[in-house]
Amino acid sequence: MSKTYAIAAGSVVVALLGGAFLATQFGGSDDVFANCRASQSAGGAIGGPFELVDENGVTVTDTDVITGPTLIYFGYTFCPDVCPLDNMRNAQAVDILDAQGVEVKPVFISIDPERDTVDVVRDFTDNFHDRMLGLTGSPEQVRAASQAYRTYYAKQDSEDEFYLVDHTTMSYLVFPEQGFQEFYRRDVTPEQMAESLSCFIDAAG
Repeated sequence: MSKTYAIAAGSVVVALLGGAFLATQFGGSDDVFANCRASQSAGGAIGGPFELVDENGVTVTDTDVITGPTLIYFGYTFCPDVCPLDNMRNAQAVDILDAQGVEVKPVFISIDPERDTVDVVRDFTDNFHDRMLGLTGSPEQVRAASQAYRTYYAKQDSEDEFYLVDHTTMSYLVFPEQGFQEFYRRDVTPEQMAESLSCFIDAAG
């Protein structure tokens, strides 16, 4: 992990916890998800409108994508280890909930539109879950979606097409009505994630 990435990722976490503190102080008593939270995040200024292109080449918006409990991950298909492991974890958590009759939509948003075409993204998501939705878009569309979710990414210097991209590695739980509610770090297991997701979905009614 580069020094720049570590600093940026740390800033994101600090901002999240700061927002959580304010939400707890001024609106926590109305938080129906309070008993489900592990990260101490309380929604706030994360998430928002976006327009991207899905894995079938169709332009979609956030309202098209987030139609129920949705687990969003920002990454890229050329990622050597982190993205495949994180998306496999997310898919396993979704499978655990499927077995319980609880449905969560896993979503992968590419932050590498230069290489991640519609076909490439579709092949990537098909490796993890038949319901995982892959999204890409123009550099401007991707940047706007990333900014809405306060994620960080930066292409490393390279003289060829085999470059790497530093990026935020958290997964985000979003509801169509309540918006963003929780984020999951890389050390959360599929079982822990499934238990947490189930709690939020039950609380949402």
